[in-house]
Amino acid sequence: MSESKRLAGEQAIEFVEDGMVVGVGTGSTVAYFIDALARIRDRIAGVVSSSEQSTARLRGHGIEVLDLNAAGPLPLYVDGADECDPQRRLIKGGGAALTREKIIAQASERFVCIIDPAKQVDVLGRFPLPVEVIPMARSLVAREILAATGGQPVWREGVVTDNGNWVLDVHGLRIVDPVALEGELNQIPGVVCVGLFARRPADVVIVGGQPPRVLR
Repeated sequence: MSESKRLAGEQAIEFVEDGMVVGVGTGSTVAYFIDALARIRDRIAGVVSSSEQSTARLRGHGIEVLDLNAAGPLPLYVDGADECDPQRRLIKGGGAALTREKIIAQASERFVCIIDPAKQVDVLGRFPLPVEVIPMARSLVAREILAATGGQPVWREGVVTDNGNWVLDVHGLRIVDPVALEGELNQIPGVVCVGLFARRPADVVIVGGQPPRVLR
């Protein structure tokens, strides 16, 4: 599976153009993209990173990491996913970086998602849906999610996001309308971000393999 991830990450380099500021996501597949990006670091203007983990890897390669407020709109964002449906809608947040990832995705003209074949599903929900919450609202949000969806929220104990918040993982969902569910859960007081990337899905999905498949 690591070979599929490497192939997907390296294929995404084809979308990087000279002089770009590139948005960079988080996770094991993205790590391969960062390593490939390092080989052309002199051709880009810098990156905006979605997590402290990715920032450390990028700086270790000598790649300049910029603040999104200073960079402005981005031409390209490359990130992985925990699940991807046929409409390129995603579940993300297994690495607890979902809020920053969603901000950068929204700020980007093109979102390229890189995955291994196991992440493809017909209907989202097999992977537990991450929801970032304000700590004091954890129990409230869990009760509201249970009542609204029937899904089982489980606190990801010991995990604190880069924003200082907690994560609930919602099990037992079959998400047939991810756009509607994303909007509904976002309205619960105490929810910071929902790990559904449906209102702003990926524009391109690269599925690692020999050769990688590009879905548009």
